[in-house]
Amino acid sequence: MANIALLIAGGSGTRMHQDIPKQFITVNERPVIVYTLEAFQNHGDIDAIAVVCIEGWEQVLWAYANQFKITKLKYVITGGKNGQDSIRNGVYELEKHYSPDDIVLIHDAIRPLVSTEIISDCIVKSMQYGSGIATIPCAEAMLQTEDSIISAGSYPRDNLKRTQTPQGFRIGKICYLHRKALEAGITNSIASCTLMIEMGEQVHFSAGSEKNIKLTTVEDIDIFKALLMAKRSDWLK
Repeated sequence: MANIALLIAGGSGTRMHQDIPKQFITVNERPVIVYTLEAFQNHGDIDAIAVVCIEGWEQVLWAYANQFKITKLKYVITGGKNGQDSIRNGVYELEKHYSPDDIVLIHDAIRPLVSTEIISDCIVKSMQYGSGIATIPCAEAMLQTEDSIISAGSYPRDNLKRTQTPQGFRIGKICYLHRKALEAGITNSIASCTLMIEMGEQVHFSAGSEKNIKLTTVEDIDIFKALLMAKRSDWLK
């Protein structure tokens, strides 16, 4: 059985307000996407890497893979008009090369601090249950609102999970659900886990981390740089 990482790098990153896509921004002499590629390159249970890439940057990606010795990169697929479209392009391409029972780990290219432990647990849960969604608890109070201005209600935080990536599935199942979603007119689900639920499926949780941040704003880049330099104190467990 193969485990394939599918990195989603099809977005332009308008909220970052930079001249290049955020996945290609350089931090400490490495593009963000290279940190993410290296995390899966260095994991012993990942057999191959595919990237859904923003159109026009495919050759740049191959050049970086060569420069930083990302030997597991096997496929670069052009992104679509939104996230669901890009993921569908990616899993449909993998379907041509792998068994329906093989595992695909769908991961945001702009989550460069994904750990070995997170990847491993996602693989294990996906094998056991057919899905593994990296999640973390909600630590904050959750307020309900209709207008994003005021609130008169709250929601129990213990009943909520914050989702991250990777999100793992069997290739055959996720491709089947993408086809069924198109038939049902679902074309812009915000994540693979939400697509599964919209199609009447259950999903299973795997381990996430507060450090597994998604780089969406310039402030996130600052946090990423700080985490790269941080070393945990010896007395912390």
